[in-house]
Amino acid sequence: MFAEVLATITTRSLVGAIGRRIPTRISSVRTVNFGLARMSHGSSSFISSIGATPIEFGRTHVVRPKGKHLATIVWLHGLGDNGSSWSQLLESLPLPNIKWICPTAPTRPVNLFGGFPSTAWFDLTEISENAADDIEGLDAAAAHVANMLSTEPENIKVGIGGFSMGAATALYSATCCAYGKYGNGDSYPVNISAAVSLSGWLPCARGLKQKVESSEEVARRATSLPILLSHGKADDVVLYKHGEKSSQVLNSSGFSNVTFKNYKSLGHYTNPEEMDDLCNWLTATLGINDDSQH
Repeated sequence: MFAEVLATITTRSLVGAIGRRIPTRISSVRTVNFGLARMSHGSSSFISSIGATPIEFGRTHVVRPKGKHLATIVWLHGLGDNGSSWSQLLESLPLPNIKWICPTAPTRPVNLFGGFPSTAWFDLTEISENAADDIEGLDAAAAHVANMLSTEPENIKVGIGGFSMGAATALYSATCCAYGKYGNGDSYPVNISAAVSLSGWLPCARGLKQKVESSEEVARRATSLPILLSHGKADDVVLYKHGEKSSQVLNSSGFSNVTFKNYKSLGHYTNPEEMDDLCNWLTATLGINDDSQH
């Protein structure tokens, strides 16, 4: 069914994860647009805070599991997008035991846009390993995700994933989970069972290895945390080299359960092949492949 959704979601244009319009790629492999599809269900905006500054998050869209509820994944959109745009595709995936939570980022000034406001999980000056990291913004986004996951039943496996800037936030949350702390030193409260990055990059890569090596417990959590990174070699927004480098940094820092997949002709969007790989990885990683549980 999800292939049909990929075919029917409008592809007039793609609103990129850094806010600029990108011409639609139309080929034998149909692509999906993450900026135009809208769904009406979900909860209202939410105000959260970490540190001194309260932050207002936008609308959260929830996709309920069609079968027995075994796992919950918070999925984060890209820069300039909102939580509804991914929910239609996620609802169509053949993963009936997963509950998807798709929040919307706060609207804030973004330095990458010269201070123009946009929905963004954190501030961004450039996409680069050498760019300054917005620790306060990253912590606030990671805390928002952790707060949502912390209300799930204890027997439910929880994970986090995202696309582009959402993927970067997911990877940051994964490193906080392993370290047991946010960037500001506060305790991270959730045990993540899986993390996914599509067309993303790793924030705060500098110093990650030192954090992992700070204790045996942190090293153990880093080693055991499953992480999937997927990236298109034709990505002209978040360049392929950033995804590849992120995978290498994670591995060299002690995250040994990392899977990196690349797609030769894929740009800054997704396609059926990548979604198939995502479904297979989540099914195996979360242990939700028992047909009797559907």
